[in-house]
Amino acid sequence: MNISKQTIKPLFVFFLLMFCSNVILAQSAENIYKDRIDTLNKNIYTYFYDSANGLYYETNHVRSSEKKHSYLWPLCALIQTANEEETLQPSKEYLSSVMKAIAQYYSTLPPTPAYQAYVTKEEKDSRFYDDNQWIAIACLDAYNRTKNEKYLQIVKEIYRFMMTGFDTLSGGGIYWKEDTKNSKNTCSNGPGILVALQLYKVTHQQNYLDSALLLYNWVNAHLQAPEGLYYDNIKIPSLKIDSAIYTYNTGTMLQSNVLLFTITKDKKYLKEAQRIATAAKTYFYKNNKLPANYWFNAVLLRGEIALYKIDKNRKHIQYFIDDANRIWNEERENGLIGKKGKRKRLIDQAAMIEIYARLEELLER
Repeated sequence: MNISKQTIKPLFVFFLLMFCSNVILAQSAENIYKDRIDTLNKNIYTYFYDSANGLYYETNHVRSSEKKHSYLWPLCALIQTANEEETLQPSKEYLSSVMKAIAQYYSTLPPTPAYQAYVTKEEKDSRFYDDNQWIAIACLDAYNRTKNEKYLQIVKEIYRFMMTGFDTLSGGGIYWKEDTKNSKNTCSNGPGILVALQLYKVTHQQNYLDSALLLYNWVNAHLQAPEGLYYDNIKIPSLKIDSAIYTYNTGTMLQSNVLLFTITKDKKYLKEAQRIATAAKTYFYKNNKLPANYWFNAVLLRGEIALYKIDKNRKHIQYFIDDANRIWNEERENGLIGKKGKRKRLIDQAAMIEIYARLEELLER
């Protein structure tokens, strides 16, 4: 077939314009994410930071009847956020202030040290296995990025603590809470799998992989719903299932399958990850929006991005991009994320920074 110069020239111009517009759109989106991250981070330190004590507030308006400082859980989100910000801006330091705050939750009580739910000097509190695991996951990401041994030592200590929560009642699994062992949750086993798998990748010590598989097989046997999502917990000793389904539980198990595929090269894990990802979008993304818990959704995004990096299926992330833009336009007030007319929460600001940072990192690849 003969193509004339008159035909080639318009085609060339068309494809050039398409290429340029895509580049401009990517750069524009990247700038948008950076602006959003900067705004939210600035407002965290304006409204949620107690600089005199190096601690954080749970909301932007703490009532006199409430504890002065934040529980540990929002800091589990904030430490991950700080790592993502340093990933994007290596010359800046975001982790140090969060790490110093988390250190004030450290408890040396037996059987092994760990972080308790509230500031140690202010009162004694429970120790949750999942709180500690979220910190370990962020520290593993920081270690892989910086090779700073201090992060790895924190992770190893948390691994020892989390395994004290394992027993063979109900066939295995880790409890949710150290001092009230009445449930074993996906949220204390899914992240436990991730901690063990990442430790195996760093150290190549077989015991970490063995622990990961032990927990992985237990969760799938006891807490996986037929369509591929995950129930919240199993009660002990009744063995009654709490059938609530949350995005973050799906996220940790999705990411666990991706990691197991990268470690073992067994395609059954990749197929399972893809099944979970498909089920997640179908179940959670309704009326063009995700459920209202931003941090739960951020954990699901971690798994979706891990899978996207392998199979390059944009369906895994496009609905997160759409939802993140919707949230900024519809669920923001005075530079803070959350329901309008309501107090704003630290964990929500941290979650959205993580989401925007992870999406921006994808753009930069």
